[in-house]
Amino acid sequence: MSTSTDSSTSPATQEQTRPWALVAAREVRVKLTDRNFLISTGLTLLLILGLLGMQAFFASRDSAPAYTVAVASADGEALVGQVESALQADGPEATVKSVTVEDGDAGNALLTSEDADAMLLQEGQTWTLSSDGGVPGDLGSAAAEAVRSAALASNADAAGTSLPALLDNTDLATDDISGADETQQGVITIAGLVFGMLFYLASLTFGISIANSVVEEKQSRIVEILAAVIPTRALLAGKVLGNTALAFGQMALVIGVSLIGLSFTEYDKYVPLMREPLLWYLPFFIAGFIALACMWAAAGALASRVEDLQSTTMPLTMSLILIFIVALNLDGFAEVVGSYVPVMSTILMPVRLLSGEASWWEPVASLGVTLAFCYVSISFGSKLYRRALMQTQGRVTLKQALAMRD
Repeated sequence: MSTSTDSSTSPATQEQTRPWALVAAREVRVKLTDRNFLISTGLTLLLILGLLGMQAFFASRDSAPAYTVAVASADGEALVGQVESALQADGPEATVKSVTVEDGDAGNALLTSEDADAMLLQEGQTWTLSSDGGVPGDLGSAAAEAVRSAALASNADAAGTSLPALLDNTDLATDDISGADETQQGVITIAGLVFGMLFYLASLTFGISIANSVVEEKQSRIVEILAAVIPTRALLAGKVLGNTALAFGQMALVIGVSLIGLSFTEYDKYVPLMREPLLWYLPFFIAGFIALACMWAAAGALASRVEDLQSTTMPLTMSLILIFIVALNLDGFAEVVGSYVPVMSTILMPVRLLSGEASWWEPVASLGVTLAFCYVSISFGSKLYRRALMQTQGRVTLKQALAMRD
């Protein structure tokens, strides 16, 4: 009795119709068994967790200040009350209590025994704030403000006026038209740096890995065997898609760990603000990475030996560095324009979304431009890759590759 086999679903047929999947799976498998890759990823995550853990630890130790000040008069007690009010303007839970002493010697004894943090005494018309080892900065500033206010009030009374009248029209108001406080601006700046660093490191690390893989297969002549059974287009697609998956996974892991760690710090209120920028960052990251990955593969194909990679990959490396530096230093109208420039938009558009400067249609238009650039880059990079891949007699120049025929 004969048996029939459905060839359309057999593993062998699937491998033949999707050879790029085999190449992609191999790229992923090799990288996930690479000790250096795993160690570097693990150390990066530990560094992030360590930095966030330290920030949370020191933030938890920043309790409200509490001071004890020795005084020898009722005027001193009144000044201590003003010192407490000045400190509470910055931290409502700050406390400053006074301890009455007979004289300076008794106050010095309290300072030496650490039963008091400072002593506030008046000699003639001068107030002196003493301590054993240095007055805490915030206490000294608050005491200076209290003494100045008391002196102004006394002088105003002597001049036949009042302190409010004396200080009338002396206040300076400040206004930030950006609508973001200083802390939020700092978060936006750091987020832009993180977006840029993630894309730059992923493109450089995995790009060089792609170029190395291509030239090693070419130098060892393994590529001739592979090209006999796998179309060069599929070989390129597998390498690009496999490394894209790895880069995306590593990037998502780093961002995920960072957001979880950030939620345990004082900046947890900014985590929800990151949702929309991150959702847009992902497609920008993938499109930009694929566009550059094809060019890295082409750079590897242009080389005939590993030693040639430095010259064939130099234009890409320098371009990445230039894009990273320029993107982080743009502002105003230049930043708006840069957010539409392919690759650079991967860094700038999410930052503009985070700061609330971009309208809803802008990331859509910018991503469209990036996808168009991705198509051009893939076409150009794959053409160079196909033409130079089988040339093993020496390094192929860009001019030579363009003059060849498929």
